[in-house]
Amino acid sequence: MVEIIAGDKGKGKTKKLLERAHADLAEAKGDIIYIDKSQKHMHELNNKIRLINMADYTVESTDEFLGFLSGAISQNYDIEEICLDSFLTIGYIDTSEGLTRAVEKLDVISEKYNVRFVVCISKDEIDLPESVKAKIVLSL
Repeated sequence: MVEIIAGDKGKGKTKKLLERAHADLAEAKGDIIYIDKSQKHMHELNNKIRLINMADYTVESTDEFLGFLSGAISQNYDIEEICLDSFLTIGYIDTSEGLTRAVEKLDVISEKYNVRFVVCISKDEIDLPESVKAKIVLSL
């Protein structure tokens, strides 16, 4: 399952994602991973949530990013949820077609490995492709 938190920059998406990660941790039977473009929110995360700073890795395209996610899942079968902050940036997504394709691939990964993705996208709901809008759980 892919769930999207959408809204322009500065609307509070990261705060909502952090709240969501902590709320889900209380009921999680598996692990939760939080992936971001920096370590900025490291001290806001419960130490049971693994922070991955994408700046530490040499990922340079959407395909490499999706491969990175698959690799992370292959190394830990207990992953229940992956929170992706700044998804357009860390996923190297700059077109509507690229976003649609990336979300479709996340759906496939999610279904195959039973991992939920909670994704922050810095765009207003009206600017998102129709195929992606159905996955929005919060629009700010």
